[in-house]
Amino acid sequence: MIEKTNQRLRLNLRQLEVFAAIAREGSSRAAAERVARSQSAASSALAELESVLGVQLFDRLGRRLVLNENGRALLPVAIALLDQAVELETLFDAEHAAPLRLAASLTIGEYLLPALLARWKQVHPNSRVRMLIGNTSEVIASVVGHDADVGFIEGSQTHADLRVQSWMTDELVIVASPTHALAGRTATSRQLSAATWILREIGSGTRQATDNWLLDHLGTLNVEFELDSTEAIKQLAMAGAGLACLSRHTVAVSLEQGGLVEIQTRLPAARRRLAIVVGRNKRLGRAAEDFIRHCIA
Repeated sequence: MIEKTNQRLRLNLRQLEVFAAIAREGSSRAAAERVARSQSAASSALAELESVLGVQLFDRLGRRLVLNENGRALLPVAIALLDQAVELETLFDAEHAAPLRLAASLTIGEYLLPALLARWKQVHPNSRVRMLIGNTSEVIASVVGHDADVGFIEGSQTHADLRVQSWMTDELVIVASPTHALAGRTATSRQLSAATWILREIGSGTRQATDNWLLDHLGTLNVEFELDSTEAIKQLAMAGAGLACLSRHTVAVSLEQGGLVEIQTRLPAARRRLAIVVGRNKRLGRAAEDFIRHCIA
């Protein structure tokens, strides 16, 4: 037999929303701006939540609020409840449903996901998509920080708060202008070490994989250009500024059209796995789960 109770629920979603925002921003002032409330209202909401739970959720370090053990235990539960509340609000209103929030590395976001997103939209015409494109470190931070539900990365980096699912295979290739001195030849290790290189920035999955591949076999590289744009690297390489090391996906069209040529070497092939990452304790919405299935089908 179910016993009736008149106990009033004292915890509410506004308190959890403020708590999650403070965990993200590190102060009640910045969190108030994030959730469109006054600083005093945000501080009051946090105080009420801590009173209801009977514990402190943050350590006060000067003006900063840093999650303590209690706060770290609450955060994934709070995020899950807030996500479910958003789903509930839009349950019968597809037009205003929460967007599919993605984060992807440059290689994946600019060269692999667009076609997948186009096919997704054909099947889910009411689905809205918001995608952040950055390097692998930024994608991981976005998913860990709950700014994205699903991340796509190309490096071996990971995080204790993430679940990593292997996705597809990629290959790194060395490319250059057809007029480069090494074009049409099989480059030796000495020639590769002495050449001018144009590489992605530190923190990107492509740079990490490039360093792991080339430095292991060549020892040193003469890196004169470091850019956070794959297109800019390709344009520099086409102009004859040096050798570039990029994903085959990103240079396929340029190789086919003749703007770039692949430099032949005696190095072993450089293959890597691309991966999908989600929060370890994150409850994914139906759209996010469906999109992951769509990508791996």
